[in-house]
Order: sequence, then structure tokens, then C-alpha cells
Amino acid sequence: MGVFTLGGLTTVPASTDTALLAPTTTGMLTSAGLLDEVGVVEIDPAVSDTAATREQFELDAATLANCVIVAGKREGVEKIAACVVLSTTRADVNNAVKRLLDVRKASFLPMERAVELTGMEYGGITPIGLPAEWPIFVDSRVAETDVVIIGSGVRRSKILLPGRLLAQLPNAHVVEGLGFEATAG
Repeated sequence: MGVFTLGGLTTVPASTDTALLAPTTTGMLTSAGLLDEVGVVEIDPAVSDTAATREQFELDAATLANCVIVAGKREGVEKIAACVVLSTTRADVNNAVKRLLDVRKASFLPMERAVELTGMEYGGITPIGLPAEWPIFVDSRVAETDVVIIGSGVRRSKILLPGRLLAQLPNAHVVEGLGFEATAG
């Protein structure tokens, strides 16, 4: 359990090396009973960004997922959510996320604020261990991926897990078409 190999990455069960996880990530995995179900692998923080991870470890882009934090306001009330999409897509913030949050306009949370509110490192933000009141929108393609690579809350490691486990997180909502195909340009 919790041992996965993709490209040049081989994990150990997260329960055996929680020092490679943000404290909130460890807490969520523990409370959800998933600490033995997911794998963690140490990486050089310099290759933490998705494109660098993909290149360094010869990974299929369809196995890497990004977690972005978005926010919008409605009647002066800010609503914040996490969106998890495959690296081959981009979160549809202007349409899908705006509707899901029921706000007039949604946008990515500035880096400094995302880091402050999540307690995680930029480039390592993960949907596992976010504030309990935030919804987590998971693109259906992520939930259907056999093994997906996501951040761990810190830049020095990555988590590998079945995509279906992300759909089982508290406050997770699987959304068809949350991500749209990224195009060069």
C-alpha cells in the first residue's frame, strides 16, 4: 500500500515519512484514514513545478495534477475553493468555477495569500489539508486517473495516489469539464 512507481518516481507509504508532508496534509491523511494509501517521494525543490517534475522524471503529463486556489465575491462575501485539474488542462475559472462558487467573477488567489491561508509552500499546494470550509473541485479526469501526482504541501516532495481518493476527500466535488484543454499560444 502507498507504493507507486511512475516514470522515475518511486514512493514510500506516506505513513513511513510524514516529514515530507505539510503538517496539515499529514493531519488530513491521518483523519481520513489514508496515510497508508498514498505514497510520497522526496524530490529536489528546484524541480517542484509541474513542467520541471514532468521533464526530470520522464512522466506522462496526464498523470500530473495541479491544485489552484481561486476566490470570488458575492454580496461582499468572499468564497474560496481549490480546483484540481490535470496538467494537460487549465481550470475553467471564468465559467465553471464562477458558477460553482456562485460569484460574479472568480480569479486565482495571489501567491502570498494562497501560501498564508493554506499553510503550504507555493509550488507544493495540495488539496489534502486545506481549510475545512473550502470546497475542493476535482475534475472528473483527475478522479478517473489510476495514479496521479500532486503536491504534498511542501516543495521537496510529491504525493502519488489513485485519483479516486481525491474525490473522496471531505468537501470534494467531482466536476465534469472543470478543466479545459490547454493550447499553445
